[in-house]
Amino acid sequence: MSARLSTAYTLTVGEVAAESGVAPSAVRFYEQHGVIRAERTSGDQRRFSADAACRIRVAKVAQRVGLTVREIAEVFAALPGNPAPEDWGRVAETLIREAEQRTAALRAYLSEMRSGERLCDL
Repeated sequence: MSARLSTAYTLTVGEVAAESGVAPSAVRFYEQHGVIRAERTSGDQRRFSADAACRIRVAKVAQRVGLTVREIAEVFAALPGNPAPEDWGRVAETLIREAEQRTAALRAYLSEMRSGERLCDL
């Protein structure tokens, strides 16, 4: 807990939830798993930076690609506190590369299943 709340951390859980389209419990979940970060007020309330909702929206896309929350947190770990468009561009490149690799693997699995072999022998 920081002694002084940073001026960059002003959004409440409810505000981040509304802006990102998730429930407040999901905001807390993403924080717990390191996708977003909060600072605490002197009253022990969470406050988030302006990019928290963006990070959650990107995380939801990454989850649809098949990344786990832990993997998403690792991708976001390289982001600076106030990401610039080029920072988000690097995240997009990483997610695209991962999606392409996972798509190729799924196509390979489909080919194996269509091979006529017994599924338990694949």
